[in-house]
Amino acid sequence: MNFMDKPRIKKQIEKLKEQISYHNYRYYVLSDPEISDYEYDRLFKELKELEKKYPEFISPDSPSQRVLDGVLQGFPVVKHKVRMLSLDNTYSLEELRKWESKIKNFLNRTADIEYVAELKIDGVSAGLLYENGVLVQASTRGDGESGEDITANIRVINTVPLRLIGTSLPKVLEVRGEVYLDKRNFERLNRQRLENGEPVFANPRNAASGSLKLLEPKLVAQRNLSFLVHSLGFAEGIDFDSHYEFLMSMKRLGFFINPEIKICKNLKQVEEFCFYWQEHRDSLTYDVDGVVVKVNNLALQKGLGATLKSPRWAVAYKFPAHQVTTRIKDVVFQVGRTGAITPVAVLEPVECAGVVISRATLHNFEEVQRLDIRIGDYVLVERAGDVIPKIVKPIISKRPKGAKKVLPPDKCPVCGAKVEKIKREDASLYCLNSLCPAQIKRAVLHFASKEAMDIEGLGQAVIDSLVDAGKIKDLADIYYLSKEDLLNLPLFGQRKAENLALAIEKSKKRPLERFLYGLGIRYVGRKTVRILAKRIRDIDSCFNVKKEYLRGIEDVGEIIADSFVVFFKQPKVKEIIRKFKSAGLTFEQSPQVKRTGRLFGKKVVFTGQLKYYTRKQASDAASRMGAEVLSAVSRNVDFVIAGQSPGSKYEKAKSLGIKIIGEEEFRRMVEDEK
Repeated sequence: MNFMDKPRIKKQIEKLKEQISYHNYRYYVLSDPEISDYEYDRLFKELKELEKKYPEFISPDSPSQRVLDGVLQGFPVVKHKVRMLSLDNTYSLEELRKWESKIKNFLNRTADIEYVAELKIDGVSAGLLYENGVLVQASTRGDGESGEDITANIRVINTVPLRLIGTSLPKVLEVRGEVYLDKRNFERLNRQRLENGEPVFANPRNAASGSLKLLEPKLVAQRNLSFLVHSLGFAEGIDFDSHYEFLMSMKRLGFFINPEIKICKNLKQVEEFCFYWQEHRDSLTYDVDGVVVKVNNLALQKGLGATLKSPRWAVAYKFPAHQVTTRIKDVVFQVGRTGAITPVAVLEPVECAGVVISRATLHNFEEVQRLDIRIGDYVLVERAGDVIPKIVKPIISKRPKGAKKVLPPDKCPVCGAKVEKIKREDASLYCLNSLCPAQIKRAVLHFASKEAMDIEGLGQAVIDSLVDAGKIKDLADIYYLSKEDLLNLPLFGQRKAENLALAIEKSKKRPLERFLYGLGIRYVGRKTVRILAKRIRDIDSCFNVKKEYLRGIEDVGEIIADSFVVFFKQPKVKEIIRKFKSAGLTFEQSPQVKRTGRLFGKKVVFTGQLKYYTRKQASDAASRMGAEVLSAVSRNVDFVIAGQSPGSKYEKAKSLGIKIIGEEEFRRMVEDEK
């Protein structure tokens, strides 16, 4: 290294140390982060690499020289019996394989290693100490050597046993685990904070962290936190040979452990587990940000030992980030099928959860005002599943001079018609022109969707062209399109026109529930239309049904009943239904549900490859027998129907003691019901 480069390198390291310390403070002390976990890890990795290359610049105050940055004030400090370490992170299969290669080299071993893979809940680490089976102390991780005494707050968590179950109990047991807030309670908490005029939490992890800092246990109890055990700290009077044995022992003693754990005979099985949950994590009731991989054999764990910061025998495989930081370039207004005008932020493109995003919903103008979003702001963006990303909050400390406020429009951005609120309690503005092209386009797209009338080939580009050409002015116009109308569209040849015409014709025989869903009646979703179609049975009855009758149907409340009745009282709805009938739509009655049999009223889940049915055919058959078909296994499920090569749903069903039915048995049930 050139002597002249030393001041520059030192300055770079000092800047990184300052940045990391600041973000530690925002994350751990204020529970109000300004960057995503991935961006923080990237800063930390850069610092470690520089310090490794230039060790003369390592100092005792560097974040790399301790597990975590500081102990929070407000609680007594307690010393851990055994250091509470944090995990090293990996972000790719290549990094995961390098980790295994390192530990195999360390052990001088070539044979496969057995691992335990566990979902990494995004919560707050805590250690619980039991003496003779009684909880005596709970503490945060703190700096790894010492933490804060949070015993009073931990005692109010229902999943924390105050006394262990059984008679032969260890003399001393310290377990490590995670305090977290599930999605349902997180949403409830943020709704309450909005009603009270308080700032909302950015994510469940920060809500859990903020809750543990409360000095009043009664308030902590109201947050409905949870705790699960994932690691052993110290034990006297009890022994284990493997990590999995430890987890099962803890379950017997009364602790909650994550049900999504798996013994993996080799790293390939670990990778399969990681890939599965990377795709399905949004089906869980709690937030996870990765998978923790641990060597199962405790003797091997002991042989591997630990570095100053992390155990060598465990590593975290982090999923692609759900939250990232980027800048708002502009805010545009979209008009939906109901006329609702939604502000949407145009972002500097950024990768989040494996995809590049350039837009994020701002929901409505009250949300814009609440968050104080401005054009030019740097913002924290969150993406969950396949839904459009949303903005969590602006980074006020980075706000540029001249950042422009977002004002609600006084006219529809598409047709120029008047806009206003329809109801006081509705935060959205609406375009009042029912013939607004934007509304028609959105309505047609919804009507033609797979869940509604399933008109293959009638996508956004085709709809835009047909509406702009004046060929579609309402939903029924779809069925009056001629082949010539389609051939006049750009990129439409003879075959493509014939295929779309055939798809439109085929859709005329869709059942009533699909048609009702396609109409896009406000507040009436897919589950509701299934229930209504089974009771109402034909389209003409929809015009005469009474609100009192609808409210007597299970899962149909006052808002849904009002919306349904008001919709069918509109003269234009009667006219459009007449047009549908003239075009040849049959509004076929939905098949009557059998009210007897083993599956009536039961919740079922399908898993594995089915031999005799497609997944949709099987689901439809189960629905006709009165079952509710779910996508994920939980304690509420009555049956899991398994085909060939069932996956983790099958294993979870076994662990929960849920009845498993083979496809042959399910097929006999279907035949018996005919």
